[in-house]
Amino acid sequence: MTVDRKDERDEQGEAGGHEFLRVAEELRARMADGFYPVDTYLPSQVALAKEFGVSRDTVQRALRVLRGEGWIQSRQGKGSRVVRNQRIQSTTPRASRSRRQLTLGPLIAEAFEQPEVSLDIYTLTSESLNTHIHLQAERIRAGFIAPRRIALRLIVPSGIDTLPYPRGVHDGKDDVRLRTRLRSIAETHIASLDKVLGELHTEKLVPSVEYEFRHLASAPMFKLYIINRSEVLHGPYIPIVRPVMLDMGEEVQAVDVLGLGATLTHHVHDGRTDSTGSTFVGDMTAWFEATWQLLTDESARAGGTDGTEGGKAGTGESMR
Repeated sequence: MTVDRKDERDEQGEAGGHEFLRVAEELRARMADGFYPVDTYLPSQVALAKEFGVSRDTVQRALRVLRGEGWIQSRQGKGSRVVRNQRIQSTTPRASRSRRQLTLGPLIAEAFEQPEVSLDIYTLTSESLNTHIHLQAERIRAGFIAPRRIALRLIVPSGIDTLPYPRGVHDGKDDVRLRTRLRSIAETHIASLDKVLGELHTEKLVPSVEYEFRHLASAPMFKLYIINRSEVLHGPYIPIVRPVMLDMGEEVQAVDVLGLGATLTHHVHDGRTDSTGSTFVGDMTAWFEATWQLLTDESARAGGTDGTEGGKAGTGESMR
């Protein structure tokens, strides 16, 4: 029997590694942001393979992940139809957004259009945050926006092995592999954030860049974005049973949480101390600050922009 060495290399290198997870992540973020709206179709597998520089097999594996998570439905000959996005309900809709669906992408984009960007984030893996920071870095490099300062503080859980999720439904032996997968996702995105923010400073594209993350010894029950100290996105991590694709293509049933697909609520500080939005923004800002100062592990700050474990990428001129 003749073996196609190229296909063999693809299987062992690309499809056998993490590339399909990268493709799934990017497509997931695009659907969440409304780039691919509900009831529209994703590009063809051939087009996606060309865009991401991967094999069609890798694209197919990524689509299986998204199908298992309920993002798409596939029909033979018709492609993959989007059936879910990230729902954001705003308590204070802005006039500028009244005619379009509110999604995370435009909120982050508007924050980066300001001279100073401040983001305080509490999340499980920083997966979607990483995608949006990279998109804004591309806008900065293209000269579309020019913030003078970026300050990001990130709280993520420590001790992934002790989290109540993810865990296997049918076999406790799956727990180790599921948590190894989660740890890999978390570490990959934190290292990626470290790298992209460090490059913005070292390339002299942003004069002042501050990035720090700390660990919190508890499982996050909600996701929190505090944007420029005036807007808050808040949403629960909802426990669900869903199929999870492991690195080698094996699918297992797992108790996990729904983060990206869960509804987020949007609150704006409107300058009125008695308004619902202002109260919520004030309360969650106070929660984040107290948690950051009193409950997080400061040792997570050790490290730098070279992608090593740690959290303090740099501050202003001290950035390496």
